[in-house]
Amino acid sequence: MAVTRLVATTDAEPLADVLRRNREAMAELEPNRPEVYFSAKGQRAIIQDALRRYEDGVSFPRVILGPDDSVVGRINLNEIVRGPSLKGALGYYVDEAEQGRGLATTAVAEVVNLAFVRLGLHRIEAATRLDNTSSQRVLEKNGFTRFGVARDYLRLAGRWHDHVLYERIAGDSPSVDA
Repeated sequence: MAVTRLVATTDAEPLADVLRRNREAMAELEPNRPEVYFSAKGQRAIIQDALRRYEDGVSFPRVILGPDDSVVGRINLNEIVRGPSLKGALGYYVDEAEQGRGLATTAVAEVVNLAFVRLGLHRIEAATRLDNTSSQRVLEKNGFTRFGVARDYLRLAGRWHDHVLYERIAGDSPSVDA
């Protein structure tokens, strides 16, 4: 059973709810956001932009669904590049109340499969803060390999953070415990 689907403008309110509930928990993992980001209006604008980029073939925006098909997070394949590199950058979040149930691991597996089979990509990249061991474990369960550390990679919570860099190449196998 699929745990992701293409994001829709009707997901704006549920996503805003998830973001408001998780605002404090995600504060250290996110850039400083304007207040409108946490509203249905702000999320609707973000979704509309994501769907435009999807139509242009440079983004693959999806929601993560809980066991009752409610929206519990987002997973995106962004910065899709065609030509000789055929790659994209993976990012995701799951409602704190739904974490630890395997939803992120399953969602990543689903999007990786879609990226390689449906989109024909060759490489997927992902990055996590050094201290985000739960996301690192999700990536490793899905066959991503750590290939370095990028200094001052992203500005989150008002300051620059180093990130662990991961990659998965088409044909790589997920780990045994995925």
